[in-house]
Amino acid sequence: MEEIKEKEQSLEEREQNLKENLETQEETKTKEEEEIKYWKDLALRYAAEIENLKKSLKREKEEYYKFALENFFKEILPAIDNLERALEAFSTSQNIEALKQGVELTFRSLVSTLEKFGLKQVAPAVGEPFHPFYHEALSSEVHPEVPSGGITKVYQKGYALHDRLIRPALVCVCMGKKEEQKPSEESLKETEEENIVENE
Repeated sequence: MEEIKEKEQSLEEREQNLKENLETQEETKTKEEEEIKYWKDLALRYAAEIENLKKSLKREKEEYYKFALENFFKEILPAIDNLERALEAFSTSQNIEALKQGVELTFRSLVSTLEKFGLKQVAPAVGEPFHPFYHEALSSEVHPEVPSGGITKVYQKGYALHDRLIRPALVCVCMGKKEEQKPSEESLKETEEENIVENE
């Protein structure tokens, strides 16, 4: 009998332990579900915030690109106004020199404004070496004074924006010096005849 009672007690204890284990597991499961729900909500909120931030940045970027040149145009408008005045003056004024000076001043003002915003002229001098990064050769010629590979003519100035070339200067390049020809007998006779005529 005692054995049966002991077995019953051990069964009851086991049953109790099982119930406690089940309750603990359910509590743990409930806590885990709540935690999962919390993190899921948090992730959804962050995803929504990121989406809103992306939209906001996109709007700001569009606004920036729309009005990025606003200051530039404000600075360049006076030069445009001066050019319009010069064109009006051409039809009424007879003083060409004053008109020329006005247009030159407007041109300098325009170049100065462009330089303020980082635009630089690439204006090579005659005799300067040809640099393929800054210059584009349109033609070549022999020249008595410029060394081979030097620039003999500038057809059009180039421009760089903040150290980035946006248009190369168009130039003519020297392909060797012109050799001086020995004077022929005929040219010597012509020179002597010219000297005689001058002396007379």
